[in-house]
Amino acid sequence: MANRGPSYGLSREVQEKIEQKYDPELEARLVNWIIVQCGEQIEHPPPGRQHFQTWLMDGTLLCKLINSLHPKGNEPIAKISESKMAFKQMEQISQFLKAAEIYGVRTTDIFQTVDLWEGKDMAAVQRTLMALGSLAVTKDDGCYKGDPSWFHRKAQQNRRGFSEEQLRQGQNVIGLQMGSNKGASQSGMTGYGMPRQII
Repeated sequence: MANRGPSYGLSREVQEKIEQKYDPELEARLVNWIIVQCGEQIEHPPPGRQHFQTWLMDGTLLCKLINSLHPKGNEPIAKISESKMAFKQMEQISQFLKAAEIYGVRTTDIFQTVDLWEGKDMAAVQRTLMALGSLAVTKDDGCYKGDPSWFHRKAQQNRRGFSEEQLRQGQNVIGLQMGSNKGASQSGMTGYGMPRQII
């Protein structure tokens, strides 16, 4: 973690609100999924936000995770480094984030590298991993491993087909957005800025 002093005042309140969004139950589910998905002998981290951050911080597990969601030989991250150098680890986190975006995770669901590296917003890390898991379950391409009930399936497109007759009938209907002037008149209206006349 970076050398940051304690936060006070408003910055402390903001950090506490961010930390309240972190879900320990979701952490357990995500850890189980990552271990099953990567399919290797990966050590289970002790529970807790700090342990979860330390477990993912070097980026190797994240890179293995995104690679496991692709067919063999088609992995997005060719070389996963086990380096202990900070910039290499942050680079791997960035590679994971780019690969997750290409995989289909929306940019609004993707955390920033410092959210994980410095532990600023571990709830954002959880959101990204949840979005990735949901996308993997929805794609159903055979690469997802684990219990499908761990993640929600994303909604698929629901195309509707209308006949020419139905489209013509729809053109004759006046929508409520158009408004109506039934019963409306301007009687009794006065110009703007004129005082109300009380007789």
